[in-house]
Amino acid sequence: MNNFQDKANFIWQVADDILRGTFKQHEYGDVILPFVVLRRLDCVLEEHKDAVIATNNKFKDVLPDPAQVLLHAANGLNFYNTSYYDLRRLDQDAGNVELNFNNYINGFSANVREMIENFQIDKIVTKLVKNDLMFMLVAKFTEIDLHPDVVANHEMGYIFEELLRRFSEMSNETAGEHYTPREVIRLMVNSTLCGTSSGTPG
Repeated sequence: MNNFQDKANFIWQVADDILRGTFKQHEYGDVILPFVVLRRLDCVLEEHKDAVIATNNKFKDVLPDPAQVLLHAANGLNFYNTSYYDLRRLDQDAGNVELNFNNYINGFSANVREMIENFQIDKIVTKLVKNDLMFMLVAKFTEIDLHPDVVANHEMGYIFEELLRRFSEMSNETAGEHYTPREVIRLMVNSTLCGTSSGTPG
């Protein structure tokens, strides 16, 4: 997967392979798009994740609000995750994937949690787990590298927009009208959040 089109095609195929028969086609975007966001955020946070966890363990019972020291531990990013889990680590424990996923989501800083709530992801995860699809979906997303060194900011924007377009066609929506606010794309591609300034959209 050497370019954004390859990655968009891979994600599209994951949706069709895993969700077919359980979700209606017009529901695919509701399921897949939040996992695209989470995978991008994981890739951005990965290098400093253990430092953030250690910092949280050190200060969570000392400071009334350790957010600032956690942001510093995250190398100046505008978000962090204090949970041990990310999608890759969720892939190591199939039997507890729902419990661990909730721990993972709750570990994000407030700005990310607020954004994720827009996806109503709790309902999605419940249905995925009920149909034994959650672990499979998580495992597939760990196969795609969305780190900014691999997928530049503008390419990440293109991937998300392409997926929005395809999923929106299924539901007869204008691209971006139904699935998610524009702030999601900004969070994924903004240079301040992703720690790189290459190719940032204006």
